[in-house]
Amino acid sequence: MQLLSQLKIGQPAVIAAIEAEESLFHRLSALGFRVGKPLSIIRRANFNGPIQVRLGTTDVMLRSTEAARIRINTHSD
Repeated sequence: MQLLSQLKIGQPAVIAAIEAEESLFHRLSALGFRVGKPLSIIRRANFNGPIQVRLGTTDVMLRSTEAARIRINTHSD
């Protein structure tokens, strides 16, 4: 298991866990981040900026600190 913030661009993964305080957990859930949901990273901004994540047909921009709260499984795990 690794963190979403460590995922390579274009590599498919599945959400394994969301380890965040209640308010962030609810916000991420409202955006579509749920355990078992597949996702991939489309691009990363420079200088540890936001990460563009694709969940199905939806693209979401996340801060690196938020992405570090989401644990994922890749096919190589």
